[in-house]
Amino acid sequence: MTTFPFRRLGPRLTVAAFAAALIMIPFSLLLVIAKMPLNRLDSGVARELHAYALAHPGVTRVLIVWTDLFGPWPWRIAVGAFTVWLLVRGRRRLALWAITTVTAGGLIGLGLKILVARVRPHLPDPVALAPGDSFPSGHAVNVTLGAGVVTLLLLPQLPRRGRRLAWALAWFVVVSVGFTRIALGVHWVSDVVAGIVLGVAVIAATSAAFETWRRDTGRRPTAPLSEGLEPEPLKVPDEQS
Repeated sequence: MTTFPFRRLGPRLTVAAFAAALIMIPFSLLLVIAKMPLNRLDSGVARELHAYALAHPGVTRVLIVWTDLFGPWPWRIAVGAFTVWLLVRGRRRLALWAITTVTAGGLIGLGLKILVARVRPHLPDPVALAPGDSFPSGHAVNVTLGAGVVTLLLLPQLPRRGRRLAWALAWFVVVSVGFTRIALGVHWVSDVVAGIVLGVAVIAATSAAFETWRRDTGRRPTAPLSEGLEPEPLKVPDEQS
């Protein structure tokens, strides 16, 4: 009896690995670019946006507020709060998925920063500064993870039109935060694109693993992008317990 979960673990990990591998193909290409001499796209966009930021200080202040508002720590706090909410309602596996996805993705992104060791843009009269290495963008990784996880958790509580709006808002936040990192001169374009791709890959892998667990336990297959990972009604806590 105790070996049953381990027999099912292999197929789950296989599906998860396959899902992540498909999305990691473009990430691998971006990794090659990051290790090569600076390309025209990265350098050209950095120069143009930096010139705009210097000429429009009011816009630059808005970008700084936006990038801080949706930075890594606000997303970690938000997912942590959702995790507690899920635990209270008896969704332990879903809570574990949420916190594991954000934690694992963040650690992978940090590890890649150290391994690649790409230098951040060096621009005259910088409008913003950031510590550490450049590839991939930590903000891009974490906003993708946070927005993706929160959206997948909220989908079962929303009507059909609300679900489409939720995804649209999530992608808007992801793209806009990525733009702020480039416009503020702290990341190259390829850093931000790589961060988004990595975040999507991690969510795809952990979501695939969660879906195979559902099927192993006899639950119906789901369409996570349209109904969330676990669309069953939330269990109301027993006030008498």
